Amino acid sequence: MINNIIDRAELTLERLKLYLPERKRPIYNTIKIDGIRGALVYGSRGVGKTTFLIDKIANSNIDFLYISADNPLISSLPLYDIVSEIFKKGYDGVVIDEIHHANRWSENLKALYDDYPGRFIWISDSSNLILKRSVADLSRRFVQFRIPFMSFREYLYIKHDILLDEINPFDNLNNIHSIIKDINILKLFSEYINGGIRPIFFEGEYCKRLQGLIEKSIYYDIPFYVPSIQDNHFKVMNAILGYLLNSPIPNINISGMCSEWELGKEKLYQLLYVMEHSELINIVRKVGKSRYTKGAKIFLADPSTYYCFKGNIGSVREAFVVMCLKEKYGVFACKDEKECDFVVDDIKIEVGGKNKKRKSADFVVTDEVDIPVKDRIPLWMLGMVF
Repeated sequence: MINNIIDRAELTLERLKLYLPERKRPIYNTIKIDGIRGALVYGSRGVGKTTFLIDKIANSNIDFLYISADNPLISSLPLYDIVSEIFKKGYDGVVIDEIHHANRWSENLKALYDDYPGRFIWISDSSNLILKRSVADLSRRFVQFRIPFMSFREYLYIKHDILLDEINPFDNLNNIHSIIKDINILKLFSEYINGGIRPIFFEGEYCKRLQGLIEKSIYYDIPFYVPSIQDNHFKVMNAILGYLLNSPIPNINISGMCSEWELGKEKLYQLLYVMEHSELINIVRKVGKSRYTKGAKIFLADPSTYYCFKGNIGSVREAFVVMCLKEKYGVFACKDEKECDFVVDDIKIEVGGKNKKRKSADFVVTDEVDIPVKDRIPLWMLGMVF
């Protein structure tokens, strides 16, 4: 039985190699996983974790075999037995996708890591919460690598073969004109933010695929992280997403949320925590305050969700600001909204349309200009930070 699984896995791996895209996400080059014996690659569904891993296998001097733990043939057998047999076949390493689908995966991984000190074990999942949920001490054995949502800079490259340098949106803005003079940057940015945040657009039907990924995160992934989850908790999570889609002022009010959804505070905290770590939402706390303080801002993590589900488009700007800048900076909600919207590494920014007033902010970020003018920064430039 296991030999048959290995034969199938070898065939599957060769097929996957054939379908690797010609252009890969530039961020892959920054993930220094080579030489790491135990590695966890995590990120939201649809960001390209499997593509990254297959590409690494295809270009590695180490002989890896790839298996996916959500394959029913694999999930029905002890993981330890399967991987042991793979190593006995002469493989130097194994890549296990969707690790949390494997039965008793944490105990099996610990035993494999300890029993085969010369072998490489790379795993993937949609959140690093799996290491916190593991009964074995895996966090010190497995180095974590996160793949974020795709930046506008990456989109330009893999979709249009336009490779631009990273940009610090708060500095060195004089050369922007020469960078974009031959590009209709606002048209391409609209194309990206409507349906290019995840590299699933190559397969078509972006919004339908996005809906499927969100549903999988809620109904298949989150129950693994939340003990004693009940049907009404799924309703609450969907209600949270619906609230964020349509709310013009997406602030946290724990007491109000608990009252509206008839839920205890601890359970709501737990659901918000796991939704954030599953990258369904982003929570931006106020400067100097805890994450769930009243007035903290909360957004859908993937800005294209607002477009796909006909949500409040006014929230897209701020959601995009948070998605991009948190990859390079500390992002906080301003204590006093009369001053600005966000504080980004001590830089105050206000977000809005072309007529947005600066208030006390250092910069205004707007989606209705294509080049920076004085203290006004085009929204698209934030998509160039990585």
